[in-house]
Amino acid sequence: MNDAGRRLLAEFTGTGLLVAVVVGSGIAATRLTGDGALRLLVSAVVTALGLAVLITVFAPAGGAHFNPVVTAADWLLLRRTPGRYGPGLAAAVMGGQVAGAAGGAVLADAMFGVPVLAISQTRRGGGPVLLGEVVATAGLLLLIVALARTGRSGQAAWSVGAWIGAAYWFTSSTSFANPAVAIGRMLTSTYAGIAPDSVLAFIAAEILGGGLGVALGVIIYPMRPHQVTAGQPARLAG
Repeated sequence: MNDAGRRLLAEFTGTGLLVAVVVGSGIAATRLTGDGALRLLVSAVVTALGLAVLITVFAPAGGAHFNPVVTAADWLLLRRTPGRYGPGLAAAVMGGQVAGAAGGAVLADAMFGVPVLAISQTRRGGGPVLLGEVVATAGLLLLIVALARTGRSGQAAWSVGAWIGAAYWFTSSTSFANPAVAIGRMLTSTYAGIAPDSVLAFIAAEILGGGLGVALGVIIYPMRPHQVTAGQPARLAG
């Protein structure tokens, strides 16, 4: 399998497993406790740990983005460097992430004996919640860009996991921060679900937040010419 094929498989599999972690931990927590705070804590910790492991496993195969906003930022920032790749590959990666997210929701529901592809009825939205989603995604992209531009991408696994785990609690949206994950979570009627009529607003907030995070990262950490050498681009991982 060539490098592009390996990357597509890694992004499909990694995003699917990430959504399975999110949905599965929500189902387990709901079954084990009626305490809302404890359910959120369980989901946050399990998601943070699972995400850190998945980034560690899949990063060498192409960055372990698992997130269309991260892939779009990676393509944008690399498009004039030796490590550039075409918009067709970027689009294919994003498509693989969305497909993987849908598969992950199906997998989690099947593991717990929940009806698969049951559309969520949980509405999430309103100005404060969408602001929380902007903040969660902006912080994620700022973190990833800062790590890439300061040569610390090796710390992405624990730091990205830590950010998402923390943002479960300090943002009003519980930190989806990922359009593929939002689409995947639309396909489960469990604790982690989001109703279809809430998804577009969430995705818009994530795109806005991602743009803000990338802009902040580029301004705070401008790339010097000597920092991008042939064959060694500052690829985003996260």
